[in-house]
Amino acid sequence: MNLATTTLGVSSGPPATSLLSQIGNTPLVYLGKLSADLPGVEIYGKAEYRNPGGSVKDRPALNMIDEGERSGKLTKDKIILDATSGNTGIAYAMIAAAKGYRVLLCLPKNASIERKRILKAYGAEIIFTDPGEGSDGAIRKCKAVYAENPGAYFYPDQYGNPANWQAHYKTTAVEIMEQTHHQITHFVACLGTSGTCMGVTKRLRHDLPHVKCYSAQPSSGFHGLEGLKHMPTAIVPAIYDEKLVDGNLWLETEDAHRMVRRIAREEGILIGVSAGANLHAAHQIGAELVARGEPGVIVTILCDGADKYLSEHFWDDQD
Repeated sequence: MNLATTTLGVSSGPPATSLLSQIGNTPLVYLGKLSADLPGVEIYGKAEYRNPGGSVKDRPALNMIDEGERSGKLTKDKIILDATSGNTGIAYAMIAAAKGYRVLLCLPKNASIERKRILKAYGAEIIFTDPGEGSDGAIRKCKAVYAENPGAYFYPDQYGNPANWQAHYKTTAVEIMEQTHHQITHFVACLGTSGTCMGVTKRLRHDLPHVKCYSAQPSSGFHGLEGLKHMPTAIVPAIYDEKLVDGNLWLETEDAHRMVRRIAREEGILIGVSAGANLHAAHQIGAELVARGEPGVIVTILCDGADKYLSEHFWDDQD
C-alpha cells in the first residue's frame, strides 16, 4: 500500500506525497504594511521559501535534473556538477539525496555559514572559490573542473540552461497569474542566473502582454547581495536577455538589508537578502505609480527565508 496515493479512509488532511512533488504551488502573500503608504497599489510576494529546499531554486534545479534524466545526459554513474552561490546548490543537493546522486559544487568561500552547513548536511561535496570573484569565480572553476574529465559529470550549467527559465515559465508565472486572478499589472525580480525574471516575464508576455516587467540588480560590481549579478561587470548568463524587460532598477545593498529588517518587524516574515532587494524594487515601482496617480498590483519573489542569513551582521544595524 502506498500512503502517497491513498487516504486510508481518513479525512483529517490531504494524503501523503513525495518530497519532490512539494516543489512549487507556493503561497502568494499580500504585504499590507509595505503597501500602506502606496494608495491604490498592492504589493505581493511569492513565498518561495515554502519550497522543501527553502528557496525558489528548487524549481529550476528539479527541472534541469529531470531534463538531464530524460535526455540521458544524467545517469547514476555521473556526478552532478555546477557553480552556485548557495540556493541552487542546496536544491541540487536535496534533490540528489532524494534521487541517489552525488553532487559536487563550486561555491564562493564567503557564502553564509548556514548555506555551507546545509550543503554539508545533504552530503554535497564543495570546492570553495575566491570570495573576491563572487559567482563568476565559481563559474570559472566549475568549467575548469568539467573540462578535466567531462565524462564523469553531468553539468547542468544553471546560467546557460534553458530548463532554468522554462521552470518558471511553466510553473511560477502560471501560479502568479492564477493567484492574482490575472489582475497583476507589474512584475519585478532581481538578476542572478536571471532564470526567474526571464521565465516569468516570457510567460506574462505571452498570456498577459499588458503587464509591465522589470529586472533589478546591484548598482555596482562590489556589493553584498549574495547570488545577485551586476550584469555590466559580470559574466552574463547565456539565458539572460536584457531587451525582454521594460526596464531595470539599480539597488543598494543597504536598502535590501533595511527591507529585510522591516519585513520581519512589520509583516512578521523572515526573508532573505535577495527577497529584501526584490521588495525594495517593488516598493520603488509602487511609489512611481502613486506619483503618476496610477493603481497597481505588483508581484515579486520572496526567493528564500532568513534562516540562511541569521549570522550576518546587518541584523544588528539600527534603522
